[in-house]
Amino acid sequence: MLQTPYYLIDKSRLRANMEKIAKLRDLSGAKALLALKCFATWSVFDFMADYMDGTTSSSLNEVRLGHTRFGKETHAYSVAYADHEIDEVVSHADKIIFNSISQLTRFERQSAGIIRGLRLNPGVSSSTFDLADPARPFSRLGEWDISRVEPVMDLISGFMIHNNCENGDFELFDSMLSRIEQEFGPLLKRAEWVSLGGGIHFTGEDYPLEKFAERLKRFSGDFGVQVYLEPGEAAITRSTTLEVTVLDKLFNGKDLVVVDSSIEAHLLDLLIYRESAKVHPDAGPHRYMVCGKSCLAGDVFGEFDFPEALEIGDRISIQDTAGYTMVKKNWFNGVQMPSIAIRELDGSLRTVREFGYADYEESLS
Repeated sequence: MLQTPYYLIDKSRLRANMEKIAKLRDLSGAKALLALKCFATWSVFDFMADYMDGTTSSSLNEVRLGHTRFGKETHAYSVAYADHEIDEVVSHADKIIFNSISQLTRFERQSAGIIRGLRLNPGVSSSTFDLADPARPFSRLGEWDISRVEPVMDLISGFMIHNNCENGDFELFDSMLSRIEQEFGPLLKRAEWVSLGGGIHFTGEDYPLEKFAERLKRFSGDFGVQVYLEPGEAAITRSTTLEVTVLDKLFNGKDLVVVDSSIEAHLLDLLIYRESAKVHPDAGPHRYMVCGKSCLAGDVFGEFDFPEALEIGDRISIQDTAGYTMVKKNWFNGVQMPSIAIRELDGSLRTVREFGYADYEESLS
């Protein structure tokens, strides 16, 4: 058994998502780009590249990683590019998408050699968290005024519109896309391609994939554009676990266990959005609060039910831990960074990355 903590990517589970993405591409004609802000573990890029069209990024580092490790189409997007990095961004990208007209015109000369696009903000989203809502009041994410965009249409050939966030409701997606069509129709008619971003959970159970494909195909035909999707969570959902070990047991009005991991360091989104981790099957007569080992009082994975009493040395598999985890992990408290392991299709395990004291020391100065 591998030493915990470690993230375990199961290729057979990953393949299930990839096959749905491939089916959607075939049915709709849409292209699918992996959103590196969610998942950037390049050891499985060669596997994913057989099912996807490329990557999309949020920074210079991500666009460089997508270009060098994934290949295929490489889209560059950033809320803002710096003067000192724009030339390198362009050197790694096939398309560059600017967040604002200001950035587009500022870097018009540097980006003249590749395909250019602009982010639009439709003013509506599916997000239930203000923190993550791209259409929140006073949002900096994209342009919304058609009268300002029309004069720069000769500089761009397409748009990116990202307003879905953890959206597993096809009807909601459909209604928001209809609003986008009505609001931005004159601009879309002049475009060659449109990225509808990520946040659409079309690989989820019972999602109407065929209806989704038909809607994308209709959108593409009505406006004469190549449609792109930027799945992050949809590409890797349910594919990965965080394997941890019980280090201690306590009772303080509830039964508690402390494990050799930390949500602050290894599952940061749980802390940010005040969500519980997932344990399967989460059933049985023995209930425990599973706690991280950092000094943060709220470092708690959640409360779960287990079929047997937990003992020191027992292992727990925290489910669905691919997205926004490995890209956000940190050295808070100097807690040991989880290794990254892969379960191959034949069931064998291999460790692709381990972290030690030198990595901790070198992350500081």
